Amino acid sequence: MWTVLWVQNPKGPVRKRIRLSGCYGLLDQLLNPVSSAWNFTMVLFLTATIITLHNSSHENQTTENPTPQGAHVLSSMLVISLLLIIIVLPTVYFLRFRNHRKALVTSVDKKIPNGFLEDQGEQTVVLLPRSASSSKRYFPISLDSLEDQFRIRSADDCKLFREEFNSLPCGYQHSFFEVASRVINRDKNRYPNILPYDHSRVLLTQIDGYSCTDYINASYIDGYKEKDKFIAAQGPMHNTVADFWRMVWEQKTATIVMLTNLKERKEDKCYQYWPDQGCWMYGNVRVAAEDFTVLVDYTIRKFCVQYQGSDGPRAPCLVTQLHFTNWPDFGVPFSPIGMLKFLKKVKTVNPSYAGPIVVHCSAGVGRTGTFIVIDAMIDMMHVERRLDVFGFVTRIREQRSQLVQTDMQYSFIYQALLEYYLYGDTELDVSSLEGHLQKLHNTRAPLERLGLEEEFRKLTNVRIMKENMRTGNLPANMKKNRVLQIIPYDFNRVILSMKRGQEFTDYINASFIDGYRQKDYFIATQGPLSHTVEDFWRMLWEYRCHSIVMLTELKEREQDKCFQYWPAEGTATFGDYTLELKGDALCDTFTLKDMVLTYGPEKQSRHVRHFHFHGWPEIGIPAEGKGMINIIASVQRQQQQSGNHPIIVHCSAGAGRTGTFIALSNILERVKAEGLLDVFQTVKSLRMKRPHMVQTVEQYDFCYRVVQDFVDIFSDYANFK
Repeated sequence: MWTVLWVQNPKGPVRKRIRLSGCYGLLDQLLNPVSSAWNFTMVLFLTATIITLHNSSHENQTTENPTPQGAHVLSSMLVISLLLIIIVLPTVYFLRFRNHRKALVTSVDKKIPNGFLEDQGEQTVVLLPRSASSSKRYFPISLDSLEDQFRIRSADDCKLFREEFNSLPCGYQHSFFEVASRVINRDKNRYPNILPYDHSRVLLTQIDGYSCTDYINASYIDGYKEKDKFIAAQGPMHNTVADFWRMVWEQKTATIVMLTNLKERKEDKCYQYWPDQGCWMYGNVRVAAEDFTVLVDYTIRKFCVQYQGSDGPRAPCLVTQLHFTNWPDFGVPFSPIGMLKFLKKVKTVNPSYAGPIVVHCSAGVGRTGTFIVIDAMIDMMHVERRLDVFGFVTRIREQRSQLVQTDMQYSFIYQALLEYYLYGDTELDVSSLEGHLQKLHNTRAPLERLGLEEEFRKLTNVRIMKENMRTGNLPANMKKNRVLQIIPYDFNRVILSMKRGQEFTDYINASFIDGYRQKDYFIATQGPLSHTVEDFWRMLWEYRCHSIVMLTELKEREQDKCFQYWPAEGTATFGDYTLELKGDALCDTFTLKDMVLTYGPEKQSRHVRHFHFHGWPEIGIPAEGKGMINIIASVQRQQQQSGNHPIIVHCSAGAGRTGTFIALSNILERVKAEGLLDVFQTVKSLRMKRPHMVQTVEQYDFCYRVVQDFVDIFSDYANFK
C-alpha cells in the first residue's frame, strides 16, 4: 500500500510528494508535520506497482490495467484501508495537536491585532519586514529644528517616520542567542523569537553549580551616558517569577518599571509577580507588600524584599514598582503627557546608589525600548541641545534585538520629546507656588520665565481636532449643541444607548474627562436644552452618576444659559424618567438639592445630589477661592459615600467654568496627595479632551489663585498631605 501526501503551498502550484510505508509512516508524518504554512491533502492510491501523480501545471498519467484477480485484491485492500483510516486518523490527529500545540504559526489568517501570532499556546512576536532603504543613515537633530522636523516627518500619514524606522538595523549582526536557545531554557522565554544576546544577557548566580540556573530573558541596556542603566526584561511567567526576583535582588535593583497590564484583550501578557497584600516567597526571596497608590496613568507599589539564604536572612531592601496602566491595547498613548509624568516619577523615585532599573512590558522590546529611548534622549537634550533617536535605537538594538518594535512607537518617541522641548517641566512644589505666581504676574520677568499671558497663549496652541467631531456635526445632532464651537470629540464622547427604531439617539454633547486617580471620573457637558433634558437624565442613569455640579444660573445677562431640568417642588417627568425633589439647603456659596430619579420601564430609583454653585459672577471670575474649595470638598465627600461613579459637571457651554472646576479638582487632589501641582499640564490635558476647557486667561489665573488660597488655609503641609 502506498500513500501519497500532497503538500501544496497556498501561494503557488508547488507540490511535494512524500511516500509513506504502512501505518507507521503515516503516523510519523502526521505527528511530525511539515511546515504549518503548507496545506495538506491526503490521497490514497492502491496499485500493484504504479503511483499516479497529478501536477498542477500539466497532467501526465501512466496506468496499468490490473487483472481481474488483482481487482478483487485491490478492492479488499481498499475496504481495509478505508476502515483503518476511519479508526486511526481521528486518534492520530488528536495526538498531533496535543503534541504540537506549541508549534509556531505563520499563516496570515491568524494575525492578532496587537502584533502577535499565536496557535494553541505559544506566541511569537511579529518582526515587521524591513524596507529596501535599510542602509540609509539619519543624523542628530538640533532642538531648534525639532518642531519643523517633526512636522515634516508626520506629513503624509507619517511616511518619513516609517521610512526612518524601517531603516533601523534589526539588531547586532555578530551576536548569538546560544544560551537562550538551549532546550533547557526554551520554557523560560515568553516569545521564542525574542531572546537576549549572549554578550549582553543578565547572568544569575548559579544554584548548586547548575549552569542552566543562570538564565533569564533579560538584557543590560545603556542609558544616554550611563552603562547598564537599565535591564530590559520580558514580563515574568509563572515559571520565571523566582528568577525575576532573584535578578532584582542580585542586581541591587530598587525600581521596577512595568509597561503592560496583566491581561490585554483577554490575552495573558504578564504573570502577577507581586503580592497584593501580605508577603510571598518566590524561591529564596521574600516579597512583602508595603504600600500602593493608584493614579489615573500609573500605580505605585512598594515592597520590602529580603533574601532568605542558607546562612540566614539578609538585610531587607525597599523596591518600588511603577506600573504604567494607560498604554492602550492598540497603538500608543493618545498623548505623551502621562508618559512624561511617569518618567519623571521614575527618575525621582530611583535612588542614586541603586543598581539597574528593571524595565519590562510583555516581550521586553516594544514599550520597554520606547521608555528607555525617551529617557535617554531627554538626558541628551539637556547636555547637547540635540537628540539622536535613530543613532540611539541602533546602539541599544546591539544589546537587545527589536527594541522599539513599531513605527508608531518610534514616532511616539519624537512626539514625547517635542512635548518636553516645547513645554518643559512645569511641575511645582507647593512651597515654590508663591514665588512662581510673582514671576507670572511680573511684566519684567526674565525671558526664560514666561508671564501668565504667555503661558496661557501656549495653551491656545493646542489644536482643535475638527476631524474628530463628526458625530456632533451630523445634521441630526446639530440642534442638540448649545454652542457650535464646543462639540465633543468622537474618541471620548459620552455614548448613550440607542433608542429602538430611532437613529442618532446615542448622542449628547458631553465628554469623559479623567480625574487625578480615576479614568473618566468626570463628565463635562453643556447646560441641558429644553429638548435634551431627557438625554441628560438618561446619561446620568446609564452611567450610574450620583453627583451633578452646576456652575451657571438659568439666566445671565438676560440670556438663557440652561434649561431648568429639575422640579422646583414635588415631581417632574422627562420622558421615561421621573424626578422627585426631596429637599434642598443653602451652603454658603452653593445650594444642595437631594432628588430621587426613577426610571419608569424598570421601576428602579436612584438618589442624586445636585450642587449648584452661585459664586460665579456673570462677568469675570469669583472674587475668592474659598467657595470653590468648599464645593469641591463637598462633592468629594458625596462621591465617597455614593461609590465614585462619574461626576456630571456643566456650566452653559460646558467648557470655561466646567474646565476650571475639573482642573481645580484634579490640581487640589494632587496637592493633597503629593504636595505638587502642574496647572499648565492639567489644563492642557483637559483641552486635548474637550475644546476650550478653561476658556480665558482670567479663569487660568483663577486656578493658580485657588491653589494659593488652599495652601494658605492649610499652611501646615502635614494638614493636607
